[in-house]
Amino acid sequence: MNATHTLNPAAHAAAWTDGKRYWWLLSPALPLIALASVLGALAGGPGALLWLLPVVFYGLVPALDWLLGEDRVNAPESAVAGLDQDAWYRRIVYLYVPTQYLLTGLGAWMAVQGHLAAWELVGLTLTVGMINGVGINTAHELGHKTSALERWLAKITLAPVAYGHFYIEHNKGHHKNVATPEDPASSRMGETFWAFLPRSVIGSARSAWAIERERLQRLGKSVWSLDNDNLQSWAMTVVLFGTLGLWLGPWALVFLVVQAVYGFCLLEVVNYLEHYGLLRLKDAKGRYERCQPKHSWNSNHVVTNLLLYQLQRHSDHHANPTRRYQALRHFEDSPQLPSGYAAMILLAYFPPLWFRVMDPKVVAHHGGDLSKASLQPSARARLLARYPLPASAVCAPATTDAPVLTGIVAKVTAATTTRHQCPNCDYVYDEAVGCVHEGFPAGTRWAQLPESWQCPQCAVREKPDFRLLG
Repeated sequence: MNATHTLNPAAHAAAWTDGKRYWWLLSPALPLIALASVLGALAGGPGALLWLLPVVFYGLVPALDWLLGEDRVNAPESAVAGLDQDAWYRRIVYLYVPTQYLLTGLGAWMAVQGHLAAWELVGLTLTVGMINGVGINTAHELGHKTSALERWLAKITLAPVAYGHFYIEHNKGHHKNVATPEDPASSRMGETFWAFLPRSVIGSARSAWAIERERLQRLGKSVWSLDNDNLQSWAMTVVLFGTLGLWLGPWALVFLVVQAVYGFCLLEVVNYLEHYGLLRLKDAKGRYERCQPKHSWNSNHVVTNLLLYQLQRHSDHHANPTRRYQALRHFEDSPQLPSGYAAMILLAYFPPLWFRVMDPKVVAHHGGDLSKASLQPSARARLLARYPLPASAVCAPATTDAPVLTGIVAKVTAATTTRHQCPNCDYVYDEAVGCVHEGFPAGTRWAQLPESWQCPQCAVREKPDFRLLG
């Protein structure tokens, strides 16, 4: 895998090939490992097989990350179009879904009919919950894409973990508000994971509901309409759990709920570590600076990246959400975690250890100036006493000098329609077409869109960032 080699993107671009092409199969291999362990136990193997996946995920993967080191290879930009069009990479993501569903059904049956000891049942629950929790990352990769098939597959993948609102909140909420106080999924320095967990779970659900309510109001529909993407996604969970409950009885529902809670807690612990203590500042106009590489914690540890579709290259993902996993890039100026997500998840469960490792990194990232960090209000005094602000920060409050695109103001006649393009993903808002799905019918003038309106395709840029097309 050439894990430590750094490739110059300009060199040998024409002949470049993805050295990890077949290693990406490690991600759909996860549910296969889980399925094999369950089938092995059913065939008379030892109950310890039901603990195989947790041991692999929490033990073997961090060890391999440490042994194999980092992978800083970036595909040259000339190769990105070919990577994006290569169906091989999409099929790898699709492969996860059927095995995930098979394991969920088999796990529910075994929990009810398998006559398991308590410790075996715990192992089974963790195994199924882990696959459905990692499945949220599969849904994450699918949900950011523009094709209807991939977006529906994202909702389907979220059903076994009962977290369908992630499809809306992550794309339209988190990506807009990341690393700001408005984002429930961005953790603060001094905030434990256990304090962050309920804040993120409840806040994300509320945000998803509010986003859909606002969209449907523009369309003149009730929030309880079947057009509500949250209700569509939650309905899939109700159908799945209800079907298995009718087949296997109420204890199957208990199993399904417990594994789902563990599964979405895996997502939330990843949320916790991705933006810990990082903050986007406001400019003189009161707008938050654009999300930059410095606003996400990254990791290039190769094994976890292969398992999670390079989710750890989080800075590029936030800058280019529609960019496919195989083309995500490493940025030298992004803050780096000391290990891969698999190891950092374990560390986050133990706040004293987490603070000992990560708080100095947050301080170093901000050059000792915690006025530029996101701080837990209840921990602010303690943190500032431990890490005093430098004199320059005391004298002058932090502001950002990050460039902000102001857009282009156009004077048009009543008979003229204009077109404005997102500078991130090239989506075009055409007044003649509107954006019907978001509640802006054909003929809606650019001036009528709210200033906070964000690109419906990438959710990275807002109205003032758009460019007027000639």
